[in-house]
Amino acid sequence: MWDFFQTVRHRHSVRRYQPDMPVEPEKLHAILEAVSTSPSAGDLQSYHIQVLTSAADRARLQDAAPDQTFITEAPLALVFSADRARPHERFGERGSALFATQDATIAAAYAQLAAVAAGLASAWVGRYDSALLCAQLDLPAHLDPVAIISIGYPAELPAPTPRRRLDDIVTRR
Repeated sequence: MWDFFQTVRHRHSVRRYQPDMPVEPEKLHAILEAVSTSPSAGDLQSYHIQVLTSAADRARLQDAAPDQTFITEAPLALVFSADRARPHERFGERGSALFATQDATIAAAYAQLAAVAAGLASAWVGRYDSALLCAQLDLPAHLDPVAIISIGYPAELPAPTPRRRLDDIVTRR
């Protein structure tokens, strides 16, 4: 198995998948187990994950994100939602507004890294019609979707994209 830094370096946004190769249940389980270990505010895990494996469910996601056509190609989609109610009692409005979003995005990032470690690829989708997505998934009002992660076996591996220099993104004091 790769070490952590190899896993991070091999994570790329993949938008072409092998649709005839489903994600094995044990790999999905391993990804979800990794997600459950992600750090969260107060250890509350203020997020919820919708696991979508059927073509019909992924097609409905496509309706909410019409310019993200690869969602229907990938055999698996995970929808990460911030659970706004869960942190409210302990952290108040800041917990609902910020901590729940942070928890859900950290969990989604863990899913992407776990997918790479399992020999899969993924892409983060943040551009979608949130109201339509909530309606399609019949999400309760306290769940707010923050990301769709498509996962599958890659049909192509894109070339690495240029990254900003550390001096451009880091200030040392």
